[in-house]
Order: sequence, then C-alpha cells, then structure tokens
Amino acid sequence: MQRIEIKAEQFFELLKIKGTSMWEIFSQMIDGNEKEIIFLDHEDKVLFNYILPVEQEKLEEDRKEFSKQFSDKLANFN
Repeated sequence: MQRIEIKAEQFFELLKIKGTSMWEIFSQMIDGNEKEIIFLDHEDKVLFNYILPVEQEKLEEDRKEFSKQFSDKLANFN
C-alpha cells in the first residue's frame, strides 16, 4: 500500500482557493491501488488518516458516511 503524507492546513487552504472538495481530489487519485493518506499538522504529527479505496463506488460510500457523521456532530454542537 502506498503512503501519501499531506500537510492538512496547506491542503485544505489549497482546496478553498481552488474551490474544490477533497472528495474530487481523492477521486482523481484512484488508480486501482489502495493508498493510505496521512494528514499531518504543522509539526508533522498525524492528525488522521484515510485509506483511499480502489473503486469509485466505495469512495462515494465513504463520502456519504463522512457527510452523515459530520452533520451529526454539527447537530450536537447546536
């Protein structure tokens, strides 16, 4: 499995500037090989990781599940 390390702050800033989502970027990265995407903070400490699936269908399932969990967490803050 290929490991890809990403500086989270810079990555999300770039997404904001480009007006794209991380899911669009992840979709472009699918090539039939599983990848571990590791998000790092400014001190290179691991914030979280994501195993990029080998198929678009699984990525879409992950996106829907992430959106649901994120919405649920936001609802708990209100």
